[in-house]
Amino acid sequence: MSVELTMRDDCALLTLNRPAALNALSVAMLSQIGAAFDAVANAKARALIITGAGGKAFCAGADIKEFRNQSMLAAKARTEFGQATFAKLDSLPIASIAVINGYAFGGGLELALAASFRLATPNAKLGQPEIKLGTIPGYGGTQRLPRLIGEARALELILTGRTVDAAEAERIGLVNRLVDGDPVEAGIAFAREFIGYSLPVLAFARGAVQRALDLPINAGLKLEADLSTLSFQTKDAEEGAAAFEAKRKPRFIDA
Repeated sequence: MSVELTMRDDCALLTLNRPAALNALSVAMLSQIGAAFDAVANAKARALIITGAGGKAFCAGADIKEFRNQSMLAAKARTEFGQATFAKLDSLPIASIAVINGYAFGGGLELALAASFRLATPNAKLGQPEIKLGTIPGYGGTQRLPRLIGEARALELILTGRTVDAAEAERIGLVNRLVDGDPVEAGIAFAREFIGYSLPVLAFARGAVQRALDLPINAGLKLEADLSTLSFQTKDAEEGAAAFEAKRKPRFIDA
C-alpha cells in the first residue's frame, strides 16, 4: 500500500509511503488517500497528522507519467477526482495537520493546503510548478492558496512556479510554524495544543472560521452567533465554566 493509516495516542497518522517516487500522487494513491480520509471520519481520533515517508519528500506532486496523452474527458475526470479527494480532508470533523518534511510540490502542496494546519521541517521546499509544464494547478491550488496567503502572493507563486523554502513559507503564512526533529512527533506535539478541548466545540470554531471568507460579514456574524449559542448549550461549556470558577482543569466529555 502506498498509503498507511495508523493510530498514535489520540491521533490518526496518515503516511504517504511511496518514497522511491518521492511520494508522488498516482490515481491509485489518490483512491487510497480518499479511503483513509473516510476511515478517519468514522474513527475516534481527535486529530489527523499527514506526513511523507523517506525524509526527502512530503509529496512531490502528481505522477506525471499517468496524465501524459490523456483525452480532455480523462483529464477533467482526474482533476475532479483529486479535488473531491482533498475536499474530504477539508470537511473532516476533526482538525488535520500536514507536516511537510521535504518537497511539497503541485498536488503535494495542494494536499497540504486542504489540511487545517501546515508545519514545515527545515528541509521543506514548497511550490506550485505546474506552469513550467504548460498547465495550472488542478487539485485546489488556485482556490486555497490565495485564501491562505493572499491573491498577490498566490499569483506570484502560481505564475512563476518558483519554490519557497521553509523560512519564507512561514514568513508569508503558507505554514503555521517550523519544527525540528521527527515529523510525526512534531505533529503530535502540535495536536496536543488543542485536542484536549471539546471536540464538538472545536468543530463549531473550525466551521465558523472556514466560512469566514465565503460569507458577507453580516452573514458570517450570524453564523458565529448561531454556533456560539450552540456551544453554550453543551455540557462541556457547563464544565468549562465550573472549572474556571473552581480554578481547576476542565474535564471535557465531548458532549
